[in-house]
Amino acid sequence: MDCASCGRKIDTAIRRLPGVEDVSVAVQTGVLKIRHGGDLADEAVLQQLRNLGYSGEAAAPTSGAVAAAAGPPPAAARAGGAPWWWTGKARLTALCGLALLSAYGLGTLFPSLERYAFLAALAVGLIPIASRAFSAARHGTPFSIEMLMTIAAVGAVFIGAAEEAAAVVLLFLVGEMLEGVAAGRARKSIQGLAALVPKTAFVEVDGVTTEVAAETVAVGAIILVRPGDRVPADGEIIEGAGDLDEAPVTGESVPKRKVVGDPVFAGTINGGSVLRVRVTASASDNTIARVVRLVEEAQESKSPTERFIDRFSKIYTPGVLVFAALVAVTPPLLFGGTWSEWIYKGLAVLLIGCPCALVISTPAAIAAGLSAGARRGLLMKGGAVLETLGKITAIAFDKTGTLTAGKPVVTDVVAGTRDASLLLTLAAALETGSSHPLALAILARAEADKITAPPSSATQAIAGEGVEGEVGGERIFLGSPLAAARRAPITPAQDATIAALNAEGKTVSVLVVEEGVAGFLAMRDEARPDAVQGLADLKGRGIRTVMLTGDNRRTAEAVAAALGLEPRAELLPQDKLVIVKALQAEGLVVAKVGDGINDAPALAQADVGIAMGGGTDVALETADAAVLHGRVRDIPDMIALSRGVMGNIRQNITIALGLKAVFLVTTVIGVTGLWPAILADTGATVLVTANAMRLLRWTPRRQPS
Repeated sequence: MDCASCGRKIDTAIRRLPGVEDVSVAVQTGVLKIRHGGDLADEAVLQQLRNLGYSGEAAAPTSGAVAAAAGPPPAAARAGGAPWWWTGKARLTALCGLALLSAYGLGTLFPSLERYAFLAALAVGLIPIASRAFSAARHGTPFSIEMLMTIAAVGAVFIGAAEEAAAVVLLFLVGEMLEGVAAGRARKSIQGLAALVPKTAFVEVDGVTTEVAAETVAVGAIILVRPGDRVPADGEIIEGAGDLDEAPVTGESVPKRKVVGDPVFAGTINGGSVLRVRVTASASDNTIARVVRLVEEAQESKSPTERFIDRFSKIYTPGVLVFAALVAVTPPLLFGGTWSEWIYKGLAVLLIGCPCALVISTPAAIAAGLSAGARRGLLMKGGAVLETLGKITAIAFDKTGTLTAGKPVVTDVVAGTRDASLLLTLAAALETGSSHPLALAILARAEADKITAPPSSATQAIAGEGVEGEVGGERIFLGSPLAAARRAPITPAQDATIAALNAEGKTVSVLVVEEGVAGFLAMRDEARPDAVQGLADLKGRGIRTVMLTGDNRRTAEAVAAALGLEPRAELLPQDKLVIVKALQAEGLVVAKVGDGINDAPALAQADVGIAMGGGTDVALETADAAVLHGRVRDIPDMIALSRGVMGNIRQNITIALGLKAVFLVTTVIGVTGLWPAILADTGATVLVTANAMRLLRWTPRRQPS
């Protein structure tokens, strides 16, 4: 299948089979899905495909009464990776070309045989086209491109233009071949992702390492990833550290440092030491497999523009037939025109009116845009989502885990009776071994400052207050200011410092050594490093931004002030839903960005729900779109991609209709004939497809901050 017209022919024919309830044809991936009553044989489906001139293979049903059939290239081409010039269409085009050249040579040498030579050359290309045309008509698609081509070619023969008819058929076949090449490129762009995952993996069992097929590796298995190798499965590092090149999966050009406990994705490249990784997802459910599956499903979902073009083309094609007939018969009947001249013009109008370029203008761009986005970690569930994203005028962001990293960091170390370094040393000693978020923040800061914590003893957590223990023979307490005040006096100046830190949305822990305040540690869930740039990009595009959070107002206002957006704080999930509705009531097209769980009502209400995440199930399945690597700056990139795709679609429609309009006028006034007419169709189709394929090279352009 090369274009939407192919898909529509298949859809119509399969729906005629008994027991069929629903049909879905994904042109870009070559997959046909059928829902039926349970008694539809695979062979009946495959025979119907063969009737239309397509090959197919039956696949296992996905659920219930659903059969699937795929329409891949011939087995030889798949197995050997045959080039485009060895496809059936290419061979037919070459044979037709040779026949036409032979006809020219024979006609030059033997003028009396010229007409018969061109009729033979015409038959070489037209018979397969006519066969497909009548098969499509017999199975519910009478107004196919092949039928228009057949009528035009046969009509040209009857008015003595056999040579021109043969040339037109060759040009048509060349156009079809080029469509196939472009469609193949589009398919490979996303299927190439699947090829990133290595075929084998080194699995460790009881200290013995064995190389096995990657698809057989079970969840929980331990695999070894050597330096320079691609990671064969999603997993978590349990030993080793290194820089991983995630560009194949996320588009991120800078390698990311990964240590024990960090997740790794299948298809990424290990640039450091040997890693031992515990597998967390099967081959069919790893990040790349889910991305490919998501894009394939998204390509089946049509955008509003595509649905309109489909409806329009169903009226347009019969209309072209009627108009061509009127052009052919009206001047001779009413105005004394020459029959051969006006029939010739009518046939040319028939070729000009072929809807292929118009029909493919939208799905080709949508498919290329979805593929380009997926390669950069921007996942959109269908053409409708991709189209709506470009119309967004307001975005409501969740705070924790979206605008912020979702975990606190130590922002201030305020010395008291002990200096800052010793203060952090004592606090880290107390918190060693704890999994509390504030404890992890303190330990991370100590590690960053290269501080080694001494051992502590008699350490215990005190519910609602903090933690205490002994370090170096001294009794130490770390906890809230209120709990610390019960153990040591806090001066008015220290109270003022604590209040100032709280006003900035920071949580303050006070360290008490014996009976004196050693100092304070202030912590806050800080904004993501890319958040400022991402929000500035959105502002530069004229998009209003709002932050929705359940946090207290003081914290929300502090974070919002640093990022330059409107804060709405102390919200329950239903409150976020109400705010999204209120924004929509103002006439805004609203996107909601969140983690996909506690923001579910607001995500569902928004015009587009966008989930942030690192390839989690929530990020890929909850919302309308997902940002695979969880960066705020990817949101304006997603909007820019949408606007780029819609601009490309407008260009395609202009090319398709513009060329037809020009050649229609020149044909009616007698300037151009059959040759330019077919060029107006096949040429427009090739131009539209090539223009859409430019989107595969799309890269985000940053707005100046």
